Amino acid sequence: MRLENILALTKGTLYSSPDVSLFENVAFDVSKVKRGSLFIAYNPGDIQEALANGAYGILFDKPTQMGDMEVAWIKVAAIDEALKRLLRFYLLEKELLVYACDPITLHLALAVSTPSNFCPIEGSMEQLWEKLWPLEKKSIVLYSPALTDSEIFIETSQLIRAQENTITIIEQTLFETSFIHNDTFYERQMLSPFFIPYLEHLLFFYTFMRVPFQLKSFSKMGHFTPVFTNARLETKEFGSSDRVVIFEPLLELIDEQIDFLHAQASWAKILYLLPESMRSSITIGVQNILFYRYPEEILTLLQTNAFHFALVAGADKSILNPTRSSMRQLELDF
Repeated sequence: MRLENILALTKGTLYSSPDVSLFENVAFDVSKVKRGSLFIAYNPGDIQEALANGAYGILFDKPTQMGDMEVAWIKVAAIDEALKRLLRFYLLEKELLVYACDPITLHLALAVSTPSNFCPIEGSMEQLWEKLWPLEKKSIVLYSPALTDSEIFIETSQLIRAQENTITIIEQTLFETSFIHNDTFYERQMLSPFFIPYLEHLLFFYTFMRVPFQLKSFSKMGHFTPVFTNARLETKEFGSSDRVVIFEPLLELIDEQIDFLHAQASWAKILYLLPESMRSSITIGVQNILFYRYPEEILTLLQTNAFHFALVAGADKSILNPTRSSMRQLELDF
């Protein structure tokens, strides 16, 4: 990676006159810096260690005390923007096949084993760089424009979607599904039938693109996540209680999930705990909706209302394991 190209692409300013004109690699972690590295200094406090490890260049955007003038000191307006422009340029030669999809389909893809030339991506610019940079030529990339800046890529296409049903559900509960796809039986997958339409499109895409795949575990998808609890909101084993708190961070899915629960669990008492910001957008006529202003209110609402299922929007399941001090405060509030 040539210094002159980096300066042109990042619109950076060179604050030294180094002899170096070429970098061997880009390093984000100071412990991975080696002789010839360009170190990306998100944390200026790591710069001295990076220099000691052999960095030939420092790319930074915060006030920094520069030392060795034989090193390339490159100041940019914003590291992430600079890296995006670099990545966009250097990915050109890889001729990647890039497909855009919704966040749910992407997170399903992250739970499926595929070859190294198929790469679902999300995360920080550092994580994106470390996934995309090593890809071989003509690899397939799957991303969500809602989670990753589309400007990283020169050209993208929409995910190829199934035109007919390719999954046959054999047995289902609210949180598990057994199904058949292409004559293969997948028994008791930890995946709510809510996600089957999304999975159908993903598996069709794999088949169409001839990408080998193997289903792993969907338990860490981070969407429509069930936590079985008792009356004290203590976490219990999966399936061992009749009180389930369901967490969904993506607010755009809530209307769809309300419809799903209403259709699949009409016998149950269902609570919907939504952030105050959703009050004006929620469908009129839905029963048992409670709004919260702060995440701390969620525990109080769960403890003071009876339910079989409680769908909590915009919060993480970690709220069921608060710190000891917050629990003491909660008890005082009662």
